[in-house]
Amino acid sequence: MTDDAGDGATGAGGLAVGAVASHAGVTVRTLHHWDAIGLVRPSGRTAGGYRLYSAADVARIHRVLIYRELGLSLDDIGGLLAAPAADMTVPLRRQRAQLLDRISRLQAMVDAVDRLIEAASAGILLSAEEQVAIFGRRWQPSWLAAARDRWGDTAQWAQSAERAAGRTSEDWQQIAGDVATLENDLAAAKRAGVRPGSAEADALAERHRASIGEYFDCTHSMQVCLGRRYAADPGFAAYYDAIEPGMTAWLRDIIDANARARGIDPDTATWT
Repeated sequence: MTDDAGDGATGAGGLAVGAVASHAGVTVRTLHHWDAIGLVRPSGRTAGGYRLYSAADVARIHRVLIYRELGLSLDDIGGLLAAPAADMTVPLRRQRAQLLDRISRLQAMVDAVDRLIEAASAGILLSAEEQVAIFGRRWQPSWLAAARDRWGDTAQWAQSAERAAGRTSEDWQQIAGDVATLENDLAAAKRAGVRPGSAEADALAERHRASIGEYFDCTHSMQVCLGRRYAADPGFAAYYDAIEPGMTAWLRDIIDANARARGIDPDTATWT
């Protein structure tokens, strides 16, 4: 049998393999393989032994390509091409059902990506009204925009957005309730004179770190950096001191003492 490689001419009995491959968008090697397994055999040969494909052969090639696009194996395609028209509907209906399932799964993935994009942009998938209703009247939705401007290009913001994308309003209500309980317990401990470094203060510092962990993984060193920011930022200080006078500095102190007990020097702690 003569090798057809490079033969793209048109013969008297049809198209040569090179021309068919070019028109169909496949390789000559692919057409040779399909010929070898009996999937698409050329109807003719030139005097020199080159393959020649008729119009019907080319149409069969395009049917193969359609079935391949549907994800069918070459064996299944061969069966479809050999089957009577009535029998073709069974595997095609099965493939249609599989495609619909794939479409559904892909749409779910698109929806998840859309939620992630929205969460990364907004910080949370709640309206301003929903935020105030869940987090309380002292909550200011503008805080999210300010946080995005400051930390939007960090790994922590990306992690927080990923978690936010999967949360419902009920999830946020649970988180808000836990934070409110923590803040009340912090205020009560401050009023009771709980000293930084005590077992009770360390437990509260760990609960505070866990509350940050709802948004992103927070190390003790990172928590120390947050405590510094609470004390230095007038907005944060006003928020915590409104709960209990002097609570901002006290919270920073219990965070520092807890970190020191775990081998972190608060004076040199970094965002790591």
